[in-house]
Amino acid sequence: MKDFTLGRRPVIWVALLLAGAGCGDPAHDHSHTGHHTHGHGHVHVAPHGGTLVALGDEAYHLELVRDAEAGTLTAWVLDGHLENFVRIESPALQLVAEVNEISHPLKLSAVVSQATGETIGDTSMFAGQADWLKTAERFRATLDAIAIRTTTYSNVTFPFPEGNE
Repeated sequence: MKDFTLGRRPVIWVALLLAGAGCGDPAHDHSHTGHHTHGHGHVHVAPHGGTLVALGDEAYHLELVRDAEAGTLTAWVLDGHLENFVRIESPALQLVAEVNEISHPLKLSAVVSQATGETIGDTSMFAGQADWLKTAERFRATLDAIAIRTTTYSNVTFPFPEGNE
């Protein structure tokens, strides 16, 4: 029988210790890489390269993508790991953006997709258009409310394009 004491098998012990290290949050998958890093070491990647807004304790996320040329803002509702789109019943999301101390309301309407079968009242994608989006590279936004499954998140404030990740 082999003796696996610390003195004789330090590589095994170091490997076991490292395998157990992490942020301690079992809800997070630490295998992916990207540009949204948390202070305790794990990273989230926005599927469309957009701005991430965490909802609650990262139970869900919004990803926001601005198209300056078109003056549009598109939002996708995603799960906590940014792996799956989450369809919600809302026909629209209401934002208020503050640009140079001027408030701009913005309605993001549900997007219908024949490819995914998403409909108004059962979609994960929302979009809105406003001329101020053509020039506003940075702004502070507040999402009025979003209901996802059994939880409603209200007055979610975040800087754009940084997000609240």
